[in-house]
Amino acid sequence: MTTSHHSPTTGKRKLGKTGLEIAPLVFGGNVFGWTADRQTSFSLLDCFVGAGLNAIDTADMYSTWVPGNQGGESETIIGQWLKADASRREKVVLITKVGAPLGPDRTGLSARRIIEAAEDSLRRLQTDRIDLYFSHFPDEQTPIEETLRAYETLIQQGKVRAIGASNYSVAQLREAMVASSGSGLPRYDVLQPEYNLYDRAGYEGELRDLVMSEQLGVITYYSLASGFLSGKYRSKDDLGKSARGGGIEKYLDARGLRILDALDTVAQGHNGKPAEVALAWLMTREGVTAPIASASRLEQMDSLIKATRLTLTAADIALLDEASAVA
Repeated sequence: MTTSHHSPTTGKRKLGKTGLEIAPLVFGGNVFGWTADRQTSFSLLDCFVGAGLNAIDTADMYSTWVPGNQGGESETIIGQWLKADASRREKVVLITKVGAPLGPDRTGLSARRIIEAAEDSLRRLQTDRIDLYFSHFPDEQTPIEETLRAYETLIQQGKVRAIGASNYSVAQLREAMVASSGSGLPRYDVLQPEYNLYDRAGYEGELRDLVMSEQLGVITYYSLASGFLSGKYRSKDDLGKSARGGGIEKYLDARGLRILDALDTVAQGHNGKPAEVALAWLMTREGVTAPIASASRLEQMDSLIKATRLTLTAADIALLDEASAVA
């Protein structure tokens, strides 16, 4: 009989020092207005919240990549869902982002851009506050103090509760930390890095060390390596299975296939799916509060919910760690 290495992943977790508490899985709203229409999005959100999960991640630029879209589509759908039932807002932690390019004057992290973008996001989300507001990408053109001062204004106005940084390197994050502590400005209390069983090297090491020593919350993106860790793509012949297939080829190396084998083994032991195991592994990692994952169909959502209830054994974790170890 193996003992569980980690307590069951259900229940809320403290998100760093933000005062926010989130369930161990965050719903990625990049699908709203893209692969999930309004009605489907509403059903997915109902299912997610109905299962006791509470954090929804979006961004002002979702989903600019869809022909005919201009950004804000995801936030708009979430806002319509919130408005349809006034009790929903209290049940969710709303996460959105600013800084991605939306047009010539709508990019970066200048004070003017942040204040304008926040008002736009609040209007689309049909709420008076953003719980967690991320700098989506670093902006080398704007002094970090200017960026943080704009966030300070929004926090003082009650429009933003906490701030975070996405896609920041260890040097950029450290610079922001120094700026905050030196001037009494708000600090990035959450990091959103790319991290999954395959892509480990970018986060593990200095970045994770800094995050843990500073007690930051961490919400990971590309938690399933663009779908590779679902096990749907096992050879180059499989790459045509979805619109995302083109980005998967880099994972089809010896290490990638070894990871899929380990996921299959563990999934069989739990009567689950590889994606559920890959997410459960992230939920057990030191220095991870919760992974983001998206679903565009209800059966995918059921699988995400299952992942939060899956308890990996020490042997499961050892197998996955070994298969995914970075040489």
